[in-house]
Amino acid sequence: MSCDSYSQSSYSCADGRALDLYQGLDPLRLSSVASHFSDQPGQTQAKMASNIRQHVFLFFCIIATSFGQKCGRVDDNHRFDCYPELGASQQKCEARGCCWAPGESWRNNAGVKLDVPYCYYPLDYPGYINGPQTQTNYGLTANLKRTTQSYYPNDIMNLKMDVYFETDTRLRVKIYDPNQSRYEVPIETPPFTFLPSNPMYKVQLSSGQTGFNVIRKANQEVIFNTTIGPGFIYCDQFIQISSSLSSSFVYGLGEHRSSLALPTDWQSFAFWARDQPPSPDVNLYGVHPFYINLESNGDAHGVFLLNSNAMDAILQPAPAITYRTIGGILDFYFFLGPDPIDVVRQYQEVIGMPFMPPMWALGFHLCRWGYGSANGTMAVVERMRQAKIPQDVQWNDIEYSVGRKDFTLNPDTFGNLPTLIADLHANGLHYMPIVDPAISSSQTPGSYPPYDAGVTDNIFTKADDGSIFIGKVWPGDTAFPDWFHPNVTRWWQSQAQTFHNDVSFDGMWLDMNEPSNFVDGRVTGGQPGCTGNNYDNPPFVPGVGGGTLYSKTLCPSAKQNGNIHYNVHSLYGLSEVKVSYTVLANIRKKRPFIISRSTFPSSGKYGGHWLGDNASQWPEMHSSITGILNFNMFGVPMVGADICGFNGDTNEELCTRWMQLGAFYPFSRNHNTLNAKDQDPAIFSKASQDSSRNALHMRYSLLPYLYTLFQRAHVNGSMVARPLFFNFPRDPSLYKVDTQFMLGGAVLVSPVLTQGATSVSATFPPGRWYSNSPEPPLTFNKSTSMSLDAPLGKINIHYRGGYIVPTMAPETTTNATAKNPVMLVVSLDESGNAKGHMYWDDGDEIGSYENGKYSSWSFRAKSNGQQNSVTSSVDYDGFAGSSKMMFKGGIIQGVTANPTTVTLNGQRCNNTYVEHAQLLDVECPPVPFNKPLTLQWD
Repeated sequence: MSCDSYSQSSYSCADGRALDLYQGLDPLRLSSVASHFSDQPGQTQAKMASNIRQHVFLFFCIIATSFGQKCGRVDDNHRFDCYPELGASQQKCEARGCCWAPGESWRNNAGVKLDVPYCYYPLDYPGYINGPQTQTNYGLTANLKRTTQSYYPNDIMNLKMDVYFETDTRLRVKIYDPNQSRYEVPIETPPFTFLPSNPMYKVQLSSGQTGFNVIRKANQEVIFNTTIGPGFIYCDQFIQISSSLSSSFVYGLGEHRSSLALPTDWQSFAFWARDQPPSPDVNLYGVHPFYINLESNGDAHGVFLLNSNAMDAILQPAPAITYRTIGGILDFYFFLGPDPIDVVRQYQEVIGMPFMPPMWALGFHLCRWGYGSANGTMAVVERMRQAKIPQDVQWNDIEYSVGRKDFTLNPDTFGNLPTLIADLHANGLHYMPIVDPAISSSQTPGSYPPYDAGVTDNIFTKADDGSIFIGKVWPGDTAFPDWFHPNVTRWWQSQAQTFHNDVSFDGMWLDMNEPSNFVDGRVTGGQPGCTGNNYDNPPFVPGVGGGTLYSKTLCPSAKQNGNIHYNVHSLYGLSEVKVSYTVLANIRKKRPFIISRSTFPSSGKYGGHWLGDNASQWPEMHSSITGILNFNMFGVPMVGADICGFNGDTNEELCTRWMQLGAFYPFSRNHNTLNAKDQDPAIFSKASQDSSRNALHMRYSLLPYLYTLFQRAHVNGSMVARPLFFNFPRDPSLYKVDTQFMLGGAVLVSPVLTQGATSVSATFPPGRWYSNSPEPPLTFNKSTSMSLDAPLGKINIHYRGGYIVPTMAPETTTNATAKNPVMLVVSLDESGNAKGHMYWDDGDEIGSYENGKYSSWSFRAKSNGQQNSVTSSVDYDGFAGSSKMMFKGGIIQGVTANPTTVTLNGQRCNNTYVEHAQLLDVECPPVPFNKPLTLQWD
């Protein structure tokens, strides 16, 4: 019974705790008490017992009024943590007005006890109350008011919520202090233009209640619901908000080492850029507070919190998410998809589309720390040439410099580096050096121009006392450029241009830009370490590695162009990439190519990323797939892992398998550390060399296809590397597959990831699939897993039926490959149809697409017994070199009978038919590719 209706005969109580207490009473003792009153006139013992039960129940209801209604029956999965700091106790918990009770002791599949909060919010915890909403020309607005203080200092009692209906598929919700300006992330986002005509969403914001809902209108699916989390707190240095999730299938929230589908068993993800080799359960180099969530019917939506302050995001089994950030504002974007690829496109419309790489960047890159000299570097290049293994770019790590200082060249060991680079350029290769942001500060004044000029231009980050902030990185004591300073681009370009005059590098490898520091805070000047103020030691510190915000980095109190490092720390890498992009474009007058370790939303507009200092271990191969897929979701499609591993010694089997996988990374680079064994592919046995060569030949043959994928990503935000379910979003059996991936919509990669394996278990989505070697086609009406033969020299690649993939005969460089005729891999679906597309330009000019200096083609195939043809039509022809491009045939897969004749624009072609593989191999006299083409077979 409820507390206000205890006199009713029913004993169903709405208050869980009162009911628990009441049902725990001993009925025999109640009967004994009743017997003492049985002699009262007009009352039977049974009647008296009934009255006593009712009054006892009322007693417990009264007790529960102050405790039970607040801390009533809340299952473990729906507890929201009221004491996220260490050292929680019942006394501390209840002092916050929260509930204390041990959670159930249950464990996940790994046997690890889950972190169910003992201290959790009561259901009626006081928060903000929504005022009346007002319609605006951008959506709606409302004031939020809090009447009681939270347990963190400096509550902002009055907030404003602005809801922007930006497009039919994009919604923005900003919650901020209307009375005092707070830090907002300064990345460029689309300006609001006009209200959309048919938005896919609606927003529920009820007056007098707490929280808001975002709902998909088509099926009333609630995709974001902040009314379930009673702990909405908005203080100066602690902002917390919770929401339900549509399902437990959540993806993104980077940069972290995790599975593709994120665990929701009380997993906490910290966001604060940090020099941390990839490890589970810790924040890594970049920050991407964006996730994709699948809904009950397979629709997908995305949520992006535009906030750069230190943050935690906690996933719990409800399923639900809680954000805790220690600064800025709440600035949410919602993307309604409905397919996952649509979500990624819509996200990139906000943060910016990826840069268009130069064509040479799609080749194979080779690097190591430990060549020892320019001659040692050149010896490896020659070894690759002798083995005829493709290579497009040679890199050098920090050893090329003097004392590990930027923009210096060690005359003793790398004095002839310009000669090496000239040789690379003469043979169609390119050169990439490492560049760290930290600038040496301890040398004699006047002896190191980058530091002297930086002091003159006043571009170095300042400590809290106004002096130059000095930390310690590779050169020793170092200063850190303030990439937000108006003079920094001029200074950076001057240093880079001077160096480029001697060392004609083609791109920049930006390392250590979290920013990394070998000490915690300052080393000289003022107080070593950091201050004790609220920026260096805030009231709440998210679960960042090292336990403090200044672990292995700058003090949050450091000053950067009118701001503090506390707000912009995780933007440091992005800001360096933006400046470097401009500098490279100015110096080379060609497309910049930059690979950065630290990233933030919109980094993909200016550069790519590698996954950091991984290890030469088998599990690292598997982890690399998830990392690459995540960064494609984050709008950074040019991404790869160090092939064969960076730390430790590899072995031939591991490196052979990793070269097979890495040949299909969007960014394909082999790199390892000082004092480790050589691991370039030419160092191993002939069998291993053959395997690496074959894998890279497959990559280089796909050059037109890969280049087209990057151009489409640049123009419309489509992904280069994709999880399988992104191409098959309504297939739940694919939602957790992270041992395979697809390039675009057509190519499936199924690598071997375990030692000693000679087969691989691969999952095939429904449809028809063709192997890259002559094997019978596979056709499935539902997703099916099967074992594939995979001897050491083989990686399994499959083409998806219904797609046409443009290719070229591979050479040892992309420059040489691009001169070969185009050939098509036509993979017919079950109905005999296929289609494809190709984009092409000169591969290096800035703005080729934007300036119309490109050509594009569409391909169609149809085979129905009466009509058997492949056609190529020119959609646009603005590339000056298209007149020199030729076409000479290709392979057609799914042809069920040996044709009698094959012709191209009426001219007969040579052909070979492989019956068991249903494969028709066609070679025609080369014809101009910039004209309409029809390939027919009878």
